[in-house]
Parts: sequence; structure tokens; C-alpha cells
Amino acid sequence: MSIVVKIKSLPHGAGLQLPAYHSNQAAGADLQAGVPQGAPLSLAPGAFTLVPTGFAMALPAGYEAQIRPRSGLAFKHGVTVLNAPGTIDADYRGEVKVLLINHGPQSFDITRGMRVAQMVIAPVTTAQFSSVTELDESDRGTGGFGSTGT
Repeated sequence: MSIVVKIKSLPHGAGLQLPAYHSNQAAGADLQAGVPQGAPLSLAPGAFTLVPTGFAMALPAGYEAQIRPRSGLAFKHGVTVLNAPGTIDADYRGEVKVLLINHGPQSFDITRGMRVAQMVIAPVTTAQFSSVTELDESDRGTGGFGSTGT
């Protein structure tokens, strides 16, 4: 299934690729860092920052964009998306930014054009919330964290 997502390149995004899938069946489109050329963002261990992507977009109603980590950055450097997955609502029109955190032991430089995250477009189901005095019984009941085993 394919939908049209309108992308607006911002002035500081000139020359960057639009979000792009890097294999035929990739679920996530890679997002590039829109930081200035020659002025990387340095992310110290334990620090987090918002990374610009240089674009804004218009999602169709009924869809969201999920911003997720790139497994290579997480595995090789301990750098990941802090609020994973970040959610971009269909009515947001500002710049897409990626909240990265460095869980690694060394400083990490984010350079212009570096692939920093991936974006998955997904349909949204909304709920109608109904206030009740009792809930249906279930096998689990009120058991919380770790209540179903290991």
C-alpha cells in the first residue's frame, strides 16, 4: 500500500535527500541530519539533542509518522531516539526533528546528511472512550509489571 506524503524542503535542508527507503521492503524511510555543513552537533555521553531534518510534511488525515531509531547507530554507537517511537500527527506542519540521546561511552558527532533515524508512516485508529463503573473480567485481572511470568 502506498500513500502520498507532501514534503516541503526548508532552506537549511537544501541538497539533502527526501526521506528514502533503502531496500524494496523497508518499513522505515531514513531521515538525514539537516545540520550545517562543517558544524556537526557533538553529542556527549548521556546527552540528548534535537536534530533538524530540513523538511516539513503534510500527512494525510488518518495517518501518523513514527520516528524510530536506526539499529546501526544504536548497535555501533549507543545512539538512539529518546522518545522512541516519536509521533508526528497528521495536522503538524513544522519541521520534523529527531530527539537523539547518546547512551554510548564516547562523544558522537552528528554531521550533515548523516542518516539519524527512520520514519514509518502508519494508519491511526482513534477510540471512543466510555466511562464505566466495572470492567469485564480477564484471566490476567489487575496483575501489572511482570505478572505474566519472567
